Amino acid sequence: MEVKIINDRPVKIWTDNVEESAMRQIENLTTLPFLFHHLAIMPDVHAGMGMPIGGVLACNDAVIPNAVGVDIGCGMCAVKTSWKLENITPEVLRKKIMRGIRKRIPLGMDHHKEPQDEAYLPTGHDIDKTVIVKQRHISITKEVGTLGGGNHFIELQKDEEGTLWIMIHSGSRNLGARVGEHYNKIARDLNEKWHSVVKPELRLSFLPRGTKEFEMYWNEMRFCIDFAFCNRRLMMQRIEEVIADALPGIEFEPMINIAHNYAAFEHHYGEDVIVHRKGATLAREGIVGIIPGSQGTASYIVEGLGNPESFCSCSHGAGRVMSRTAAIKTLDMAAEVAQLEAKGIVHAIRCQDDMQEASGAYKDIETVIKNELDLVKIKTRLLPIAVIKG
Repeated sequence: MEVKIINDRPVKIWTDNVEESAMRQIENLTTLPFLFHHLAIMPDVHAGMGMPIGGVLACNDAVIPNAVGVDIGCGMCAVKTSWKLENITPEVLRKKIMRGIRKRIPLGMDHHKEPQDEAYLPTGHDIDKTVIVKQRHISITKEVGTLGGGNHFIELQKDEEGTLWIMIHSGSRNLGARVGEHYNKIARDLNEKWHSVVKPELRLSFLPRGTKEFEMYWNEMRFCIDFAFCNRRLMMQRIEEVIADALPGIEFEPMINIAHNYAAFEHHYGEDVIVHRKGATLAREGIVGIIPGSQGTASYIVEGLGNPESFCSCSHGAGRVMSRTAAIKTLDMAAEVAQLEAKGIVHAIRCQDDMQEASGAYKDIETVIKNELDLVKIKTRLLPIAVIKG
């Protein structure tokens, strides 16, 4: 970990590989008047909208919608099974399990054709205190239990003992995007009205605690976090059903779940503050988390060490090393496919556009993990068997 002083504010960075655009965003964050204590930057850092992905920002009495992002509640879940990979034939894997998952889980922009039971949606929320959630309440009954596109994935994996695991990366679908965009616009308009010192070109417009706009955003954000969890849980339930049909007698351990795009009230350095994690994972002491690699590389089940310097956080994945556009233009599809097939991985690459999610577009996960061994300890290393992308 390296400490830089930028605009008289400490910035703690767990990598020496920070792209120029991400560093500019880090510099912008240090100008925020409500920044608390220091800024923490995880080893998977890369440029985002306003705030870099892999950033942890603690604030006094302010929330920044763009410091949460538009895929609110996006995160990971994983389940260990009782079966060894050696007992699963390639035919069962491809024709029963992989084909069955694709039939049960809508991918990319697809939704369910029929509404799902409302029992699958979050409970304990007052929908009347929301705007976007209330507007989209019918729509989300068709979105729950769907994967989405971009870097979201379903992956079958094996641990070092050859045991089968299931891993999912997905979020709050279109609901989170609508909430994030709606409240970022409100924050931008209010900041302009107030002649805020936070310049609009920084894309870090904020909502002060104590305002009705803060409370409205907070209510909708919390719903999105819970909806993203419900989304992953329903997908995992249906994947387990597919696998149980293909492998009679298989058992599943309880699901591990953790989010990496959200804001929360937390206590750090003696004060109650609002911590934004944008592409960063909670790593309190004893908390079990998930750090996935890129397509075709290892993923890790980890346990948090509770390091206060990172606000008890760690990376959320490998982190991009090139933009989606650059990856499509420059990566060699044949070479990327050859690497996957040499490992025997059932992959999701079909065309040059798929290069945006190829391993070559991401940082080396082993280096990322090595850089944060003061934040987490490794519990399980997982290797991919088969990948489904949105």
